Amino acid sequence: MTRRPNFVILMPDQLRADAVGAFGNPYVRTPHLDALAARGTTFNQAYVQHPVCSPSRASVLTGWYPHTAGHRTLTHLLKEHEPNLLRILKDAGYHVTWAGARGDTFAPGVTEASVHEYGFSVMPTVGYGGEYPDGVWSRLFYRGAVPDDGRIDPDEAAIRSAERWLADPPEQPWVLFVPLVAPHCPFQVEEPWFSQVDRDALPDPVAPGDPSGEPRYMAAIRERYGIGEVTPEQWREVVATYYGMIARLDDQLGRVMGAVADAGAADDTVTLFFADHGEYLGDFGLIEKWPSAMHDCITRDPLIISGGGFAGGQASDAMVEMVDVLPTVLELAGVEAPHRHFGRSLVPLLRDPAAPHREYAFTEGGFTVEEEPRMERPGFPYDLKGALQHEDPALVGKAVAVRDREWTYVWRLYEPAELYHRASDPQERSNLAGRAEHAAVEQRLRDAVLRWMVETADVIPPTPDPRLPQVALPAPGGPVAG
Repeated sequence: MTRRPNFVILMPDQLRADAVGAFGNPYVRTPHLDALAARGTTFNQAYVQHPVCSPSRASVLTGWYPHTAGHRTLTHLLKEHEPNLLRILKDAGYHVTWAGARGDTFAPGVTEASVHEYGFSVMPTVGYGGEYPDGVWSRLFYRGAVPDDGRIDPDEAAIRSAERWLADPPEQPWVLFVPLVAPHCPFQVEEPWFSQVDRDALPDPVAPGDPSGEPRYMAAIRERYGIGEVTPEQWREVVATYYGMIARLDDQLGRVMGAVADAGAADDTVTLFFADHGEYLGDFGLIEKWPSAMHDCITRDPLIISGGGFAGGQASDAMVEMVDVLPTVLELAGVEAPHRHFGRSLVPLLRDPAAPHREYAFTEGGFTVEEEPRMERPGFPYDLKGALQHEDPALVGKAVAVRDREWTYVWRLYEPAELYHRASDPQERSNLAGRAEHAAVEQRLRDAVLRWMVETADVIPPTPDPRLPQVALPAPGGPVAG
């Protein structure tokens, strides 16, 4: 590739890595994602920096950790004075287009400063509201089959808008950013995707581990939601519908890739596919997510990068953080970051998936009890989740997870630590923290958390202030200006 590449960045919401065929799932149909992986590199150990939407997206777009500048909630978004990947590329001469309206990332005014075009050229005609089946289904966020009556939901509108834009793209180089909702709950999808997955063929979700070793929010959710007695058949129904949503997402990705090819831009375009976090989906008897959830099903990301002249069909087992996306894109674009960030470019791994990268990957989340007034107060069906957080804010206390290739260690502010040996316990069910035989491992990972927090606690702003600025005020006791 001799010119600066174009970029397609497609970011679904709440997609587990292990729910994609290219990451080993044998039940879901993702031929277009699998083909993208066959043309590029999958990152098997990529981890998000936060288990909730907006803070995770802010980390991806800044290369900062959520604690670096306080982007730890759904309502403290990136400000105009803060860097973000889209604006950096726009300022470097890229034409940047945001198809759709999903994102929950930028504070007022930042979208206008960061992209040239935004929203829908094909408008949605239906949202994601509606009735739930009777019984526990609303607490499983399950609606099931929805009619295929020609109405256009926001994701489909975003994809059609992207296709229309790609039919007459601007002069290269350009960026097409497509953040989507699915497979975020509510779990609902139309035919033919709803019936694609054989419910009876699905395995049961991961069972809860030893309750004495799990954080308190897990039992609290099961009890408050009333989902402790959900049957295996009900869980499989939810999983199958989630997989149907992913199959629909896969079809939409295929359409975008087809439009890129029809535009004659396939050879000049790098495609990045990743999510903002995962989904419990019945594992541990839980559903949806939690702000201090650190399990692999929530934090491992289905990152795929394809194009740019790199070899296809590659898989890297290096420890990767999603803050690494920003320097990767900037290096491919030949653009210098204007700020200090904590990402490390993945370009060496695109050249050699076995190249050294990181020793650790970190994820953080949660709040202090003093921050309870700032916690969300969502409506139905998230009302019980919000109520738990306000009634007992320690349930959502701050937590940090650190992972290396073998171990996961979770430090919690208000609860005992967790230690999982992923090599023998990949589902992280058996908490080994506090055992004498693992004391050295626990100490090493605890030290890694401390060092990480100190090194990344803040950044010096790029623009210095005058040390002794002029002050336009009268002197104490002096004459008052006219």
